Amino acid sequence: MEKKTVRSISEFNSELKLKGFKAFQIEDDSNATRIYSRKDFFKICLTTGHSKIHYADKSFDQDGTILFFGNPNIPYSWETISTKYIGYTILFSEDFLKNSERSESLHQSPFFKIGGTPILQISEEQRLFLNGLFQKMIDEQQSDYIYKDELIRNYINLIIHESLKLQPSENYNVGKNGTARIASIFLELLERQFPIENADNPLKLTTAQHYAENLHIHVNYLNRAVKEITGKSTTTHITERITAEAKALLQHTDWNIAEIGYALGFAYPTYFNNFFKKHTGTNPKSLRGAEV
Repeated sequence: MEKKTVRSISEFNSELKLKGFKAFQIEDDSNATRIYSRKDFFKICLTTGHSKIHYADKSFDQDGTILFFGNPNIPYSWETISTKYIGYTILFSEDFLKNSERSESLHQSPFFKIGGTPILQISEEQRLFLNGLFQKMIDEQQSDYIYKDELIRNYINLIIHESLKLQPSENYNVGKNGTARIASIFLELLERQFPIENADNPLKLTTAQHYAENLHIHVNYLNRAVKEITGKSTTTHITERITAEAKALLQHTDWNIAEIGYALGFAYPTYFNNFFKKHTGTNPKSLRGAEV
């Protein structure tokens, strides 16, 4: 039997998960992309250039300096149109910010919600001020100051509060039928939960209600949209994706069956075994034992 290996992640992602935070400068297109699990981290970008950003059910065509807020539970994509694109990015986990007494501002702000405003137009004066905050975070993360994490949290909160004072960008269009976009958002969010990289970090979104809550829409609306566009129910899509991931974990990792079940959101191994047998016709142990 071929020896199974644990799934690997990038060095950048490993450091990010360890510290819960990373700030870096975007000097050109080659530095604009870092390999990390986007599903785990919030993102704030200060960028100058021409880009098109697709976020939830909206598309934003931006030229100039913008401040962008990315939520790990809301799918988005970024098209860089300029030949030169510069700025700063900060990535941070919810747990990192939760250590701050003022972390509730993250959830109360409109920037990280599906119906909110993820993009702000930034003037030159504002850009210079925000540049200074981003640079301070970059400098601070390299320092030996014992309270640097708390200082960085303060800078993040300052950016959020300064942003609350600004007017939202209005340069957007829906671009697609609302039902189709909701279905597309759900499918992207579903896929973003995978692959499972750590047996100790179980899948959190396992039901249609979980997805509706994360997308800030009613579950009935989600179910109608997904069924109308794809012909399958929301629950069917979730079930099929979890089943496919279960097979992959059984075949390509050395995790035991209880660990795999827990990683996929099942509280007890018997729940996982029953689920797997119902949807595949066999049990996890048989599938693993059938490998050559």
